[in-house]
Amino acid sequence: MYVVGQYPRFLRAHWKFLKTVVNKLFEFMHETHDGVQDMACDTFIKIALKCRRHFVQLQPNESCTFIEEILATMSTIICDLQPQQVHTFYEAVGYMISAQVDQVQQNILIEKYMMLPNQVWDEIISQATKNVDILKDMAAVKQLGSILKTNVRACKALGHAYVSQLGRIYLDMLNVYKIMSENITQAIALNGLAINNQPLIKAMHVVKKETLTLISEWVSKSNDSQMVMENFIPPLLETVLFDYQRTKVPNAREPLVLSTMASIVNKLQAVITPEIPKIFDAVFDCTLDMINKNFEDYPQHRTNFYELLQAVNTHCFKAFLSIPPNQFKLVFDSIVWAFKHTMRNVADTGLNILMQMLQNLEQHPQAAQSFYQTYFTDILMQIFSVVTDTSHTASLQNHATILAYMFSLVEAGRITVSLGPSADNVLNVQEYVATLLKSAFNHLTDNQIKIFVTGLFNLDQDVHAFKEHLRDFLIQIKEVTGEDDSDLYLEERENELKKAQEEKRRVLMTVPGMINPHELPEEMQDE
Repeated sequence: MYVVGQYPRFLRAHWKFLKTVVNKLFEFMHETHDGVQDMACDTFIKIALKCRRHFVQLQPNESCTFIEEILATMSTIICDLQPQQVHTFYEAVGYMISAQVDQVQQNILIEKYMMLPNQVWDEIISQATKNVDILKDMAAVKQLGSILKTNVRACKALGHAYVSQLGRIYLDMLNVYKIMSENITQAIALNGLAINNQPLIKAMHVVKKETLTLISEWVSKSNDSQMVMENFIPPLLETVLFDYQRTKVPNAREPLVLSTMASIVNKLQAVITPEIPKIFDAVFDCTLDMINKNFEDYPQHRTNFYELLQAVNTHCFKAFLSIPPNQFKLVFDSIVWAFKHTMRNVADTGLNILMQMLQNLEQHPQAAQSFYQTYFTDILMQIFSVVTDTSHTASLQNHATILAYMFSLVEAGRITVSLGPSADNVLNVQEYVATLLKSAFNHLTDNQIKIFVTGLFNLDQDVHAFKEHLRDFLIQIKEVTGEDDSDLYLEERENELKKAQEEKRRVLMTVPGMINPHELPEEMQDE
């Protein structure tokens, strides 16, 4: 099985052999010897990816396409597979169907392809309309979770074409999501957080997560943003956002809601800008209240919250300009909170959001001047506080990039509002930074601080030199306090190790057999 999967070009050139191999894989899917079914499914999906077109074309001396044969006997083929193996099988068949260019034929294939999971889905939904308590039954909830996982894999393979199946189950799926959420919230309210570890509640969480994963997966692969926006987003926002906001128990709030919204914003971009205030109203305050007490609680909510903020900042920046000043202050404070984080991924995301925001503001001069007047010196203070904090040394490159950009704005006269008592903003900023540093590091001489501040302006066009200037200043601070300054070169050491690893991999790739075939670049896909 392993060997035949490595020669897609040969399989594509010899249809009879390809068909024989696939039929043999179907036989192995009934073999209960340890590992055989897994290998059969893994080989099947590799062949499906690399030879997909051959399954939907009518081959010589055949009465129908092979995909039609597979769909007609699917229940027999998968009857002995475990759920995760069934999911792999469905993804493989989905890749084959994705190669059908005739949309009408493709939709017919998709309907046959999803017939088995849809029958079980329809039966559970039908029972739930008569008695909603069926959605508290362990067997039913587990089946729903498995069906949704099958749909996720089908969507991954089919791409936008999955829309015909999604439309069929979409509203029922959102209703199930809502009921599962209510069940979880009630259980936590009655029994405390420990109930989250109970199998039934875990299974309900799976249904919620797979629903969000499916929507996120399809939106990311869709090719008609307007259709998504008009037909799929309104019921999604109404169900998912309302549920997130009204859930009073923070632990019952699904962090995947935030990353799903982020992926939707990343895909739809400016099209979804009018909906951003509604999204923020639902998720912003309640999530911020969960994560602003310390740097540790709710790590997944933290990461996903800043993913969403970054997506809005990148694609829907105008939405930030239309929200009330007090809400924008919350956005700004949350960005500062992010780059002060001890979790490096959150800190770097916060710095990236801030840099992007500063660049975006340059496209909106009036809003920019108001922003600079309110926040410019505050940003300087906050960035210098993390630059001089040893736990943030690894982000020195990002700190240097932001500070160099800010000093260049001042020097170029892009900031027309006054940042201090003087008419010259360069003098205002020099004085502000010097006072700031002197109060924080009173062991430094006035001359040391003066030279450092002057250099911040002199080097603001060369980020690398600016970064070295920052590092020299940090070394001066550490020399006086007697601290170890080796961590200031952490980023360089990380880059050196990364380059060494890449070079090692490049050398290994030149020697046949030294790299696992699955890790090699895919050059033989059957597009």
